[in-house]
Amino acid sequence: MASQTQKGSSIWETVKTVFWALIIAGIFRTLFFQPFWIPSGSMKDTLLIGDFLFVNKMAYGYSYASCPSIRLGGLDIDAADICGWLDGDNTRILGSEPERGDIIVFRHPVDGTDFIKRLIGLPGDRIQMRGGVLHINGKPVEIEPAGAFVEEFAPQGPMRIRPRCSNGVVGVGADCIKQRFTETLPGGTRHAFLDIGPQRADNTGVFTVPEGHYFFMGDNRDNSTDSRFPQAVGGVGFVPYENLIGRANRVIFSSAGRSMLFFWTWRGDRFFEGLE
Repeated sequence: MASQTQKGSSIWETVKTVFWALIIAGIFRTLFFQPFWIPSGSMKDTLLIGDFLFVNKMAYGYSYASCPSIRLGGLDIDAADICGWLDGDNTRILGSEPERGDIIVFRHPVDGTDFIKRLIGLPGDRIQMRGGVLHINGKPVEIEPAGAFVEEFAPQGPMRIRPRCSNGVVGVGADCIKQRFTETLPGGTRHAFLDIGPQRADNTGVFTVPEGHYFFMGDNRDNSTDSRFPQAVGGVGFVPYENLIGRANRVIFSSAGRSMLFFWTWRGDRFFEGLE
């Protein structure tokens, strides 16, 4: 039988192994890639509820937002608690500028929640929606019809969110339809966006993006809380440069069910799919 000393030594070795594994994982997540699970449909059909991806933190350099937030049970440690010494001057270490059209994970400027949206407006840009058409610096972007996006009207993901449809109120299990368009942004980035019909945010005032800030929108235009809505009413508003976390390039895994363990709900056709 093992002696008490041997048992104690074995436990201590296990504790040290777990400790260093957590340190290495924390460094990897802080410097290189952060896992992100898509919880809502604001980026359909580019990103679906249940898509899992890794965010490239090296794309734009590092700020306080690069540090992970830890929220587990009663533990609530914010990124600013760990790396607050980097916060406040809206700069980044080894920073590089994002490009219009990038899909970016960023920290909400007020509550610190992680969001994922598409970068639409750069510093100094004038952004406006007119009749559902995006205008940048006074010019409408080029759009063309791209068919319909059809999904089942049913609760989706762990939050059991029901989609909104352009074909009105439909029953559970019926086809929920949205119109799909392809949009070409200045600089040449082409991407799909969805439309369900006239909405309040289809016509806005002109948003002039401040220096050091960015303007984001979801591809599911009529179902996205983004920079079109001010922070005072729960929107995103303009996002500071230091709040960018990283760029999303590829879906790694996707599950249409309430849990990634429900293998029968896996979307095999989305594994390792590149994002546009």
